Amino acid sequence: MDRFDRIPETALGWHRAGRGAALATVVETWGSAPRRVGAQLAVSGEGEIEGSVSGGCVEGAVVAEALEAIGDGAPRLLTFGVSDEDAFAVGLACGGTIRVLVEPVGTALPEALLETLVTHRTERRPVAHVADLEGARPPRLETEGHAERFRMDRSGVEADGRSFVAVHNPPLRLIVVGAVHIAQALVPMARMAGYDPVLIDPREAFGSEARFPGERILHDWPDAAVAAVGLDTRTAVVLLTHDPKLDDPALAQALRSPAFYIGALGSTRTHAKRVARLTEAGFTEAEIARIHAPVGLDIGAAGPAEIAVAILAEMTRVLRQGA
Repeated sequence: MDRFDRIPETALGWHRAGRGAALATVVETWGSAPRRVGAQLAVSGEGEIEGSVSGGCVEGAVVAEALEAIGDGAPRLLTFGVSDEDAFAVGLACGGTIRVLVEPVGTALPEALLETLVTHRTERRPVAHVADLEGARPPRLETEGHAERFRMDRSGVEADGRSFVAVHNPPLRLIVVGAVHIAQALVPMARMAGYDPVLIDPREAFGSEARFPGERILHDWPDAAVAAVGLDTRTAVVLLTHDPKLDDPALAQALRSPAFYIGALGSTRTHAKRVARLTEAGFTEAEIARIHAPVGLDIGAAGPAEIAVAILAEMTRVLRQGA
């Protein structure tokens, strides 16, 4: 998912309310299709929609098919082609083709399975919904047994050509320790990139609503705050205070967690001192090597906003390509 949305939750709510619901999922794309594989649209029996499967060019047809599916309880596998002439009107550079699987809730998509999927999402546990594109086998869920699939967000059609896997990863999360100028640029950038940011700074004058309007700010000591938030494979940790009293407690939590990215601000000399402190505290060379420092890609960044761009770029590279 590009962002953590509530499309399955919305479909389940509509179904439980007796309004009927269907989930439409992009299962394959060719050319310049506007949404990624795994993008979803929820449709209620009253024609309400949440989400999207295209840039608007096929939504009407998908809604019509979804309403029929809710009525007869049968899934649909739809194929849409967008011509070069029509593509420009919906914001595409050229034509494309998408296949969309429509599953009515309660029949093709059992309520109990959707409830379990929603529970996993709520508890930040990766889960994958596996559907038979031919409709011969009931859908099922897969969990952490397929680690590589979850790490790379690999939704798609399986090698057998008939099974589609929709990966539901927890939302990306960014924990920033230090409410400094770089954080003022990084936090909104990260939110735009699909992260759920959490800002930690016990100094209330720094971590204030006025400086970070609408953001989640924790004023506890960093190690306690990080432990309260929790660290998992969808979490990045960025340390920006320059102060070992604040950075090191959070760093100690992060280094022995499955967080996918750990970055720390500071010069090469500052990082050398950090390595010495961590070594003395008992951390191994391999654990310390997880730290990206100086933080961010080396793009010659020369100000808070540019440094934030470099940090977000490095986080993206690690997320998509590995450390």
